[in-house]
Amino acid sequence: MSWLILLASGVLEAVWATALGRSDGFTRLTPSIVFGVALVGSMAGLAVAMKDLPIGTAYAVWLASALR
Repeated sequence: MSWLILLASGVLEAVWATALGRSDGFTRLTPSIVFGVALVGSMAGLAVAMKDLPIGTAYAVWLASALR
């Protein structure tokens, strides 16, 4: 289950990075809200996954899944 949470967190990391760019300095409401929700979800999922997985492995997979 930790692996699925980790992969979902990686996808959310790509979502918040994209939303950050589209928020135009947080002047656009919808991308700013998407950014905040995706950021919290991504970090929370990474934290949950790191309870069962080694930190280095979890971070590498989280980052790699965001780059796809």
